Amino acid sequence: MTPRDNKLFRTGVAATAILANAAMAPANAFCGFYVAQADAKLFNQSSKVVLARDGEQTAITMASDFEGDVKEFAVVVPVPTFIERKQIGVVEPKTIDHLDKYTAPRLVEYHDADPCAPVVVAARAMPAAPMMAGAVYEMARRNYGVTVEASYDVAEYDVLILSAQESDGLTRWLTDNDYRIPAGAESVLGSYIRQGMRFFVAKVNVERMKGLGNGQLRPLQVRYRSAKFMVPLRLGTVNARGPQDLIIYALTRSGRIEAANYRTVKIPSDIDVPLYVKDEFGPFYKALFERAVARENMQAVFVEYAWDMGWCDPCAADPMSNRELVELGARWIGSDDDASFRTTRRGGSDAYATRLHVRYDAKTFPEDIVFIETKDRSNFQGRYVQHHPWRGEASCPAAKTYQDDLTARFAREATDLAQLTGWSRSEIAAKMEKSGETARQ
Repeated sequence: MTPRDNKLFRTGVAATAILANAAMAPANAFCGFYVAQADAKLFNQSSKVVLARDGEQTAITMASDFEGDVKEFAVVVPVPTFIERKQIGVVEPKTIDHLDKYTAPRLVEYHDADPCAPVVVAARAMPAAPMMAGAVYEMARRNYGVTVEASYDVAEYDVLILSAQESDGLTRWLTDNDYRIPAGAESVLGSYIRQGMRFFVAKVNVERMKGLGNGQLRPLQVRYRSAKFMVPLRLGTVNARGPQDLIIYALTRSGRIEAANYRTVKIPSDIDVPLYVKDEFGPFYKALFERAVARENMQAVFVEYAWDMGWCDPCAADPMSNRELVELGARWIGSDDDASFRTTRRGGSDAYATRLHVRYDAKTFPEDIVFIETKDRSNFQGRYVQHHPWRGEASCPAAKTYQDDLTARFAREATDLAQLTGWSRSEIAAKMEKSGETARQ
C-alpha cells in the first residue's frame, strides 16, 4: 500500500467506518467544583460515536477526525437493515463536543477548613434539575454482485446503500469506484455480508458543501430498527498502524450500557491526587488510562461516566439541552422548543448517559462490540480530587493533629499517584514539595 493509500484509508469514525478516496465554562457543583477535564482530544488516533437506543430503535452518530482535502473523504459503515432517506441526517460537531465535555473524566478541588474552627454540618440538598430506495444499478449487480439499493443527497454528502453477494465483488466495486481498499479488508467485509448486513457509503459532494457554507464536515447520523445493538469495530482495524481509541457515548431510557462480549470495568475513580496534578491533568489521565489498559491486557471496555442526565455532580460542562439530546437521537425525551416531540421528563431529561472508552486492535478485539442495556441507573464518573491544605494561623490542640495528618495524607497521595500512573514516586514527591506538600516517607 502506498503512503497515500494509508492516509486515505485510516479510521475516521471510531471503528465504524473506513476513510477512502472519494469550551464550555465549568459549572459549580454543590460539593467542591470542577477545575479540569480529560476530553477525547487527549488521545491520538481516537474517534467518537454516539449511540441512542430506545428498544430496538438505534441512532448512531459518527464523528470523523479526518483532516485533509474533503474530496478524499468517504465513509463505509455496515448497517443491519436497509436505510431510507428519512433515516439519515447530520449533526452539528459542537453538539458532540458538548456531550464529550459533559461526560469527560474530571478533576475537582476542595479547601480544608480551619482546624480550629467549629465544624458546621449543613444538610446536603440534591442538585436542581438542569434548565434545561433508490434505483438498482444493473451494471453493478451484473459485474460485481453488488446492488446499489438507494442513492441519496444528504446535506454535504452523497450517500449510497449497497448490498453484496460476496466480498470479492464488493471489494472490486469499491476499488473501481476509487475507494482504496487495504489488504485484509476483504475478509472483514465478507463477514458482514454473511450476516446479511448492508453497507452505508458516503462521499462529500464538494460543490454542495460550498453552497451550504460549511467549514467542516458534519457528523453523519443513521437511524434504524434492529435487535442488533453493536458497533462494527473490525473495519477500523484493517489498516491501523497500532492500537486506536474509541469513545462511545450512549443515551438510553433504562440505564447504563455495557459490552456483552467483552469485560466491562470502571476506570479507577474517587482518588485523592496532589495539587500539582491540576496543571498536568491531561498527562495524568492518559497515564492512568494506559495503566488500566495494560492491567486488563487491552481486552476491556472502560466505563468513564454513567449518570442520569437530569443532574450532575460535579458538572464538567453546562447541562445538555433537550434539543441537543434529540439531535443526537434521543427522540423519546421531547424538546421544550419543538412541539412535535412529546415531553416525558421527570424533573430532568429522561435519558441516561454512558461513556465507554476502549483501546483496541485486531488481536485484542477480534469481534465487534455487542452491547446490552442494563436497568442500572446508579451514578459513576471518573473523578479525581485534590484538597488544598489550610495555610492560615492555627494554634489550637486540633491544629497539631491536623498537621500530623497532613504529612500522612501527602505520602498517601504520592503513593496512590505512582500506582495509578506508573510515574516515579520520587519524582512525584519532588513536584509535591514545590507546591508545599512534603510527601517523603
